[in-house]
Amino acid sequence: MIEPGDLKALRMFDGMAPAEIWDVLIRKAPGTERWSPRLSETDPKRDLERAADVGARFIIPGDDEWPEQVDVLAEAGQLARRAGVPFGLWARGPLNLRTALDQSVAMVGSRASSSYGEHVAAELSSGLADNGFVVVSGGAYGIDAAAHRGALAASGATIAVLASGVDKFYPRRNSALLSLIAEQGLIVSELPLGFPPTKLRFLARNRLIAAATRGVVVIEAAARSGALNSAGWAEQCGRAVLAVPGPVTSRMSEGTHLLIRERGAVLVTNVAEIIEAISPLGTHLAPHRVVPTTPYDQLDHDHRRTLDAVPAHKAASAERIAIDAGLDLSTTRECLEYLADLSLVQRDETGWHLPPTTIEPDTTP
Repeated sequence: MIEPGDLKALRMFDGMAPAEIWDVLIRKAPGTERWSPRLSETDPKRDLERAADVGARFIIPGDDEWPEQVDVLAEAGQLARRAGVPFGLWARGPLNLRTALDQSVAMVGSRASSSYGEHVAAELSSGLADNGFVVVSGGAYGIDAAAHRGALAASGATIAVLASGVDKFYPRRNSALLSLIAEQGLIVSELPLGFPPTKLRFLARNRLIAAATRGVVVIEAAARSGALNSAGWAEQCGRAVLAVPGPVTSRMSEGTHLLIRERGAVLVTNVAEIIEAISPLGTHLAPHRVVPTTPYDQLDHDHRRTLDAVPAHKAASAERIAIDAGLDLSTTRECLEYLADLSLVQRDETGWHLPPTTIEPDTTP
């Protein structure tokens, strides 16, 4: 009856419990005229019976299963004419909604995703599931579907937050995936059973995804996209906003790059970096990437100059190497002997040269 995030409803019913709101509506109190046309088609008892038939339930604030973190929406302002804490949530699936969302990460992105984006989404979701995190997304094509599948493939938990009723799987081609999520995870929506998705319902749904999780990971998003709307809600809810970089030539990565460059999103490339970003400061720190060292890295300046002057194939005399290295002959000979002890150079009857298996050092600054 009341659309998710309806600003007028939020103002009118502020502080009221769901039962009180229903009483005001059926009495057709002044100011409720905008919702009157739906009264004749609204039957809470019927809705609960239909929900029970598909294994769904209705959760309201104060219930043991209510995720209290979504209450942040009361202070989060508005985006795209949507705002506010839901009056209640429909949930379908075996998981406890509150418990499942305690350690959860949202993963969102383009429906028209690339193979790169889908691969990254699946890999990151699988890794997060392996680390005990619940992956939350919107059940759509592209990045959403890849994220859900990645979590399921790792035998992890995943939650799909829909812009339709929990019995009306959308898009239809994802019905098999959403059915599996309903069996093993959770399908969640603000909308009663039977309601189809609309553009505003998608935008309202995004605020739930952001508020309910510890952070939002954006993978492939155009400059104008629903994924950026989710990131905006995360910003307003004080949640971490994370972005995976893509090819600079990809239009599908323009939005993620914008988040990093202009809106302070944390650039992430692996599971450890995501966990660090959504954890309390100073905990679960991602390991620093260490570049493997080689014997060349340990050489001083004269030894490097000498080694760089030793030919790879045709041997050269110590005198020729000294000239090419710009060192005196005595220093060059000492350096060559030292390099030979490290098996970095060899000497035969024709002179000095690199061993056959030696890779010439990268001298890039």
